[in-house]
Amino acid sequence: MIPALIFLLFFFSAILIKSAEMVIVAVRRLAHALQAGVFAISALVLAIGTSLPELFVGLTSALGGTPNLSFGNVLGANIANISLVAGLSAFITGRVNVVGDYLKKDVFMALVAGVLPLLLAIDGRLSRVDGLILLATYGAYVTSLFRERYLEIAEEHKKESFFVGLLHQVNHVDMAKARNYGRLFIGLALVLFSADIIVRLAKQFASVANIPVFLVGLIILSIGTTLPELAFSFKSLANRTPSMFFGNILGSIIANSTLVIGLVATIAPVEIMALDENIIAGIAFVVIFLLFWLLIRTKHRLDRWEAGFLLLLYLIFVVVEFL
Repeated sequence: MIPALIFLLFFFSAILIKSAEMVIVAVRRLAHALQAGVFAISALVLAIGTSLPELFVGLTSALGGTPNLSFGNVLGANIANISLVAGLSAFITGRVNVVGDYLKKDVFMALVAGVLPLLLAIDGRLSRVDGLILLATYGAYVTSLFRERYLEIAEEHKKESFFVGLLHQVNHVDMAKARNYGRLFIGLALVLFSADIIVRLAKQFASVANIPVFLVGLIILSIGTTLPELAFSFKSLANRTPSMFFGNILGSIIANSTLVIGLVATIAPVEIMALDENIIAGIAFVVIFLLFWLLIRTKHRLDRWEAGFLLLLYLIFVVVEFL
């Protein structure tokens, strides 16, 4: 029973990821066709693109009354990003060089974002007010990151409102746009369907295995939903663009910890049920993140043996959580 549930969780995670990719491609093409602007494409598609699985699982679990699943999924995904994803990618491809000072701000912001929901949940609960704080933090990050793009968007809106342009384009839809609209709505339907099935399977798995649903999200589900980050990391390192490799990992941590958890807590406040597992996971995130930061800061590179050490830390974390 348990192996079958694990298989189904990963199977529907694959469907979720593929349908999220379909949504991303359709949005990107429609944004280009409708002249939505550089900021809209960057903020929507690139900034949260690989976090869409966590986002939809979070929304579905919150609406279904199990926000703990999303909280565990996000915390587990953050740990997996800096140990499993970064470690496996760097271990297979070899040494990863850190070039320039672009990481300073994102590394600090990722640490703050990753720790913030843990601090807000220290009283055993993430309230709606806490959720709004997290959403405001994400808004501040996006505003800071893309502030140079605002003038471009303002100029575009002076010429023609995006929504006016949208209505104009909809009245003159060609077959290419029609296909993209079709892909978008089909992709959204599949994302919502697969996310709902994943939440239901996670509940059943927790019941059968007699473990907290938080733990299912923390370990099993987080591995499935971080597959987009893993694929993107392999691709960016193969293309010799380490800045995208690090930017994607850190950006995912920021989006997961603020946007995803913020939306979840705003919809349905999170009552921390598995307190011991949550404390262990919180300590693991801080320790692994600081070690990751130390490794890339001291020599401005991530060597293969260091990547292997990150993988070992993730394995230790998983073992400790299940003990």
